[in-house]
Amino acid sequence: MSRLVFVTGGSRGIGKGIVTSLVKNGYNVAFSYNSNSNYANLVIKELAHYKGKVIAVQMSIESRSSVKRAISEVVERLGQIDILVNNAGIAQEKPFDTITDDDWNVMLSVNLRGPFSVVQELLPYMIKSNWGRIINISSIGGQWGGFNQVHYAASKAALINFTQSIAKIYSHHGITSNAIAPGLIATDMSESELKTESGKKKVEGIPSKRLGTVEDVGSAVTYLSGDDASYITGQTINLNGGMFFST
Repeated sequence: MSRLVFVTGGSRGIGKGIVTSLVKNGYNVAFSYNSNSNYANLVIKELAHYKGKVIAVQMSIESRSSVKRAISEVVERLGQIDILVNNAGIAQEKPFDTITDDDWNVMLSVNLRGPFSVVQELLPYMIKSNWGRIINISSIGGQWGGFNQVHYAASKAALINFTQSIAKIYSHHGITSNAIAPGLIATDMSESELKTESGKKKVEGIPSKRLGTVEDVGSAVTYLSGDDASYITGQTINLNGGMFFST
């Protein structure tokens, strides 16, 4: 029986790449979208000819009631969720001295409290079956800080620490908890920045001399989702082409 994956924020960019990789590898996938059902429907249409089932549910990750409703809908339609990929998130370019309390609160409610809520709601299912995978999509910004995205970087750093805490508490239940920290990934969101002179210099400074792709992220998620990765837990996978090294 194929395992069921729940991917938050799976209709575009990195999320779409993750959903695509998982479905191509035989997983059943439910993914959430925030507001644009058109993008979600396009993903379903593109993947319809693969064996794995794929559905989309609306979910506002910063709302606990929305998270509960979305999970209930997925379970009702496809069964128990075995694997969680926390990908939904927001970014904001803003100088530090202009970040408001509202900016900070919104950033953390989506990028940190949201994943916390989804993990908390899904853990009872995983504990019951004594098996589970939790994969949180962080960022290189959470490892080396931010310049015009201090609140974003802080939220992603906290997500890495949250990942480690969950691994310490729940790995003995057969539940692994890992993070992936992408560097510069070619998506619609990064396209405008990477066309600028500073953006081009960033790419030139990558040891691999190329941008990462959504397929790169999808492949890493697919590996961590499988049985072969059962002894990897509490780790952060640096998916950055050599931009940042950690030990």
